[in-house]
Amino acid sequence: MSNERAASLNVLGETLEPCSLDPITGFFRNGCCDTSAMDQGNHTVCAIMTAEFLAFSKYVGNDLSTPRPEFMFPGLQPGDQWCLCAGRFLQAHEEGCAPKVRLASTHMRALEAVSLEVLTENAADTTPGKTD
Repeated sequence: MSNERAASLNVLGETLEPCSLDPITGFFRNGCCDTSAMDQGNHTVCAIMTAEFLAFSKYVGNDLSTPRPEFMFPGLQPGDQWCLCAGRFLQAHEEGCAPKVRLASTHMRALEAVSLEVLTENAADTTPGKTD
């Protein structure tokens, strides 16, 4: 298994755009939903948090809203953008509580778990992402 990063292309086949620098997100904490073979969770879907999704995520065992200073994690709030695991996004979609997605900031590897149709169905408007 290689530790090299996958090509930084989004699900539209274009250059991957940043997801969020505030809070800083991504498997590599570089603001982008970049990935590599080391990213076994496939943290590739740039999602805009909602209260409903954050409650769902906490319910299924991944509390994203509580700050964890020991991991330099501020805790997420509705409106924050975050690189989600593609599988968790799909699970939320199937449960009817998927957050909106920024397609330009969602890595092409997300397509290993989620169809482009599902991502497009949950796409946010085309306003540039929160990157500062």
